[in-house]
Amino acid sequence: MPPYTIFYFPTRGRCEAMRMLLADQGQSWKEEVVTKETWLQGPLKASCLYGQLPKFQDGDLTLYQSNAILRHLGRSLGLYGKDQREAALVDMVNDGVEDLRRLCGHLIHHSCEEGKAQYVQELPRHLKPFETLLSQNQGGQAFIVSDQISFADYNLLDLLLSHQVLVPGCLDSFPLLSAYVTRLNTRPKLKAFLASPEHVNRPIFGGRKI
Repeated sequence: MPPYTIFYFPTRGRCEAMRMLLADQGQSWKEEVVTKETWLQGPLKASCLYGQLPKFQDGDLTLYQSNAILRHLGRSLGLYGKDQREAALVDMVNDGVEDLRRLCGHLIHHSCEEGKAQYVQELPRHLKPFETLLSQNQGGQAFIVSDQISFADYNLLDLLLSHQVLVPGCLDSFPLLSAYVTRLNTRPKLKAFLASPEHVNRPIFGGRKI
């Protein structure tokens, strides 16, 4: 049996970054797909610590909260920087990704039609910090922190790929971010995962119109 199990809805949502991480690191995992009908029945939701998914199992360890899961995998698989300084920077990047993910989630779930124009207008301001971080690390030719991949890279990549669908051309004025996405997408195991039917056929935003 695979050591990891992901319990989540049939969407990319807050689990695709951890799937990218596991695939790229050559790890196997099991998917327990939770349908809307099952979730609305109540017992599963009541059993979840915070009343929400994802739920993640690593052997006998059960975790909730997507960023806690990413950090756990980062520590377990050596994807958390080489020292405390780098780990602090990785945390900072991941918190920045979370800020933008929350804004995007609010747009998708609450105000997509009326709020999209303003979101698109303000998006460059939210992407610029990541372009700046890349420029400060080996001229943007490495990862978001240091010269080795971290869990924050997978989270950032997932967010950027989603935004390229939501706002086509959003990276055109960010050459380092654009090259970063292209570079990560060529990693063999990650490239294979991104081309797989499981990834391609999984809705980005839970089937909502964007």
